[in-house]
Amino acid sequence: MPPSYVHRITKYAPADRDQNGSYTGAEGTVSDHGPVEAAYLAAIAAFAEASDIDRLEIRDPEVTVFGHFGLEPPVGGHGLGGLFPPDLTGYHDGAEISLPVALELVRAMLRERGAWCRLEADDEFTVHVGWDQYVYVGSNRPCEEAVARTRELGLFPEPLTASPYAAEFDEAEVTEPADEDFWTRVRTALASRLTLLLEETYVRNAARWHRLTPDNFDTVRATLGPRALLTIWPDLTPDVGSVLAALPEEDYVEFVWEAQDRTISHAIVDSTEYQQLATRVADAQAACALPLYQDERHPLLRAVLPDSDGALRARW
Repeated sequence: MPPSYVHRITKYAPADRDQNGSYTGAEGTVSDHGPVEAAYLAAIAAFAEASDIDRLEIRDPEVTVFGHFGLEPPVGGHGLGGLFPPDLTGYHDGAEISLPVALELVRAMLRERGAWCRLEADDEFTVHVGWDQYVYVGSNRPCEEAVARTRELGLFPEPLTASPYAAEFDEAEVTEPADEDFWTRVRTALASRLTLLLEETYVRNAARWHRLTPDNFDTVRATLGPRALLTIWPDLTPDVGSVLAALPEEDYVEFVWEAQDRTISHAIVDSTEYQQLATRVADAQAACALPLYQDERHPLLRAVLPDSDGALRARW
């Protein structure tokens, strides 16, 4: 069950909203990187303290790779530099973090740097950051003192029945666990194909790629990130030129290639970037092109890594 008490916290005065609830005042929709941003973080900290919460879980993490929709310019590392290493180790679904780290994650989301996640403590406490400096805090306690403190900070806490970013409103795309039955089917496919392409999506919009063979099967499986979404594709083709020649004239595609040193890279491109792509992959030893849109992607297998107890908790 989601928290019983939910508040929308904003810098927008209710008096400056029209009859539909839309804000019509003069406040900007980006973070000031200063006292107002600090007030948001202090308000969330007050709600956490009132809820007796000092640690939170990262849930449903994502980064922006294809396109950038924030009003502020993107920065390297998705705004997570200093919090997580460049490979984002530790930034995954189910990772437990301290409240100070969680507040820094909120700061990165307020600045729209490219990373987003839900922050949760079981069914007791949640923090969701929406567009335009809207923050939703849920607790299983009424938190009257935190509400008063938020007002003292110059922000406006408004009670809601639920956060619009609650996970309950999302429909899972993949519900099959990557259990022993899944891996048996992968082994069966490998027996006939000898090599498969494994896409390991460790957070939404970020993936690592592996060429899976009977010889490296156990090694690759042991290195997969917690709660990753696993997608099995046919192997790359060694005729890179034919893959380039068959690229569509319209729409974006995801181009995946293996370099001479066997590292695998990928890029999302359209026809305006094909010439640059051909130069970039001139020495590639194998490649493939995958449709970008989900309804056009037809992998061989797809499943989500369960936790060590066998339970599937990731919400892909």
